[in-house]
Amino acid sequence: MNHKEKPEIAFLGIGLMGLPMARNLLKQGYSVHAWNRTKAKAEALQEFGAIVATTLEEIGKADIIITMLEAGPQVEAVILTALPTLKKGSLVIDMSSTKQSEAVELSKKLQKHDIRFMDAPVSGGVIGAEAASLAIMVGGDQSDFDRAKSVLNAMGRATHVGSVGCGQLAKLCNQLIVGGTLNIVAEALLLAQAGGANPSAVRDALRGGFAESRILEVHGQRMLDRNFMPGGQVKSQYKDMENILTAAADSGVSLPLAQLITKNYQSLIESSPLADQSAILLAVEKINQATRLGSSENKLPS
Repeated sequence: MNHKEKPEIAFLGIGLMGLPMARNLLKQGYSVHAWNRTKAKAEALQEFGAIVATTLEEIGKADIIITMLEAGPQVEAVILTALPTLKKGSLVIDMSSTKQSEAVELSKKLQKHDIRFMDAPVSGGVIGAEAASLAIMVGGDQSDFDRAKSVLNAMGRATHVGSVGCGQLAKLCNQLIVGGTLNIVAEALLLAQAGGANPSAVRDALRGGFAESRILEVHGQRMLDRNFMPGGQVKSQYKDMENILTAAADSGVSLPLAQLITKNYQSLIESSPLADQSAILLAVEKINQATRLGSSENKLPS
């Protein structure tokens, strides 16, 4: 590839996040081969100029292969299936949320075949994916980051945080802050309700002070509206919390608040796995059976 030209990209995983991310690459003039296990999801990108790959063997010409899949085992299975057709020197960028250890192991396997690898998980949800404003946390060699930076920045803001696996570690730090703050916002609004204050007015009063956050702004309103249609899903946040506890154990640190947050999300897995992560309000309400935030009906995915 002439490095003055735009690299050819294969995007594997055209779901809630993958669809707008791949669309933004197309808008920036990149040639994108789109693959998804359910082909119809990839076909939704044809009108934007994507080439739909029916099989993984069709992506072998790509210079950069991006994965946005459910979890580490799926990422490894898809990449190893495609591996025999990948060009030597091509770069795999996994933007899924996986375990740090999974990223490191996959990198080692690809290195034996002269395939480069970076882990680059994202934060910002569907809204950020659509707006190309995702926070992208990248683990890998500096040279690989330099090679892919313009591609990543077409989807958001990329930051190199360390060696392979460190992107996933940074994402876990992000998700710990997100998960904890969601729980605190739910508890704060429920406390306002129980104490006789107007919880919507309390949220407005808090904004602009030290308690202001994107979560108070967006998810606080979701809780007040009881609108739990996804964005980020309960099952994804729970998976992240489990990975946080694994990373903590591997690093020899104890995270007592993370353990409590994980239990709260675990309580929602059976009843509301596809709900937005702001549905943590339901777990807090379950503990406080006599108190409910507002009078609106719950909006939940079927």
